[in-house]
Amino acid sequence: MTRVSNDEQQFPQLDTSVPHTARIWNYLLGGKDNFAVDRAVGEQILVGQPELAENARLSRAYLTRAVRYLAGEAGVRQFLDIGTGLPTANNTHEVAQSVAPESRIVYVDNDPLVLTHARALLTSKPEGITSYVDADMHDIDLVLSEAALTLDFSEPVAVLFMGVLGHVEDDAVAQAMVRKALDAVPSGSYLAIYDSAPITPEVVEAARIWNESAALPYYLRDTDRLAAFFEGLEIVEPGLVPVTRWRPEDEAREVEQYGAVGRKP
Repeated sequence: MTRVSNDEQQFPQLDTSVPHTARIWNYLLGGKDNFAVDRAVGEQILVGQPELAENARLSRAYLTRAVRYLAGEAGVRQFLDIGTGLPTANNTHEVAQSVAPESRIVYVDNDPLVLTHARALLTSKPEGITSYVDADMHDIDLVLSEAALTLDFSEPVAVLFMGVLGHVEDDAVAQAMVRKALDAVPSGSYLAIYDSAPITPEVVEAARIWNESAALPYYLRDTDRLAAFFEGLEIVEPGLVPVTRWRPEDEAREVEQYGAVGRKP
C-alpha cells in the first residue's frame, strides 16, 4: 500500500532555474532526475573534490546497511525517513521490506521534484505501507502529526536523518528537532544519521562552493558536534565512525561522512 499525505491534488511549482540539494545529490549519485543548474554545481564541486561522487554512493551504502540492521537484527518495523531526497536505488522501504515485508515507511521531504517522484516510485509491498509527507523538516510538529497517520508511535520507530542535519546551521535548533522526534517515539526506537565533517581542506572548499550556489546551504560539523545528537541514547557498535567503517561488507576507503545508530533506552 502506498499513501501520500497532505493535498494529493496540489503540485507545487518546480523552479528549474535554481540548483537544489536533492537534485545535486541525485546527480552525484549518478541519477538522471536533475537539471543543468544542478549538474553545473555538481561539476564545480567535483573539480575540487573528484571523489565526492563515490562518497555519495558510499554514504548511500551506509543507509542500506543501517536500515538492513534496523529491520533485521534490531527488529524495527517502522521507519521515519526525514529529508529523504530523490528516489534512487536501495530506498529505505525497499531495504526494510526486503527483510520484513510488513514494514511501514514514511518519507519526508519538501522538494516538488521529490514529491512527484515519490508518488510514482515509492511503492510498497502489499504487506506493508509506504507513505510520503510533503513537509519541511524544520516543522517537526507537522512531520510527526502527518507521520502518525501511518506509523504507530506506541511501537518502536527508526528515525532517520541521513545527510540532512547539515542544512541546519544552529546546533541547538538541529538538536531540538532530533530530540522532539525522539520524544515522540517509545523506548526501543532508534536514531540513525550521517553527515559530513570538516576533515580536510578539500571538504571545506566543497562546502563553500555548494553554499555559493545551492538554494539550501550545508554546514559541516565536527565529530564532537555530531555525537551530541546521540546524547542519552545507547550507541550501536561500532559507534560514530566514517560511514565506510559502519559494519562494512567489504573494504572501502575512509570518507568525511560520519554515521551512527543509537537506541532509545
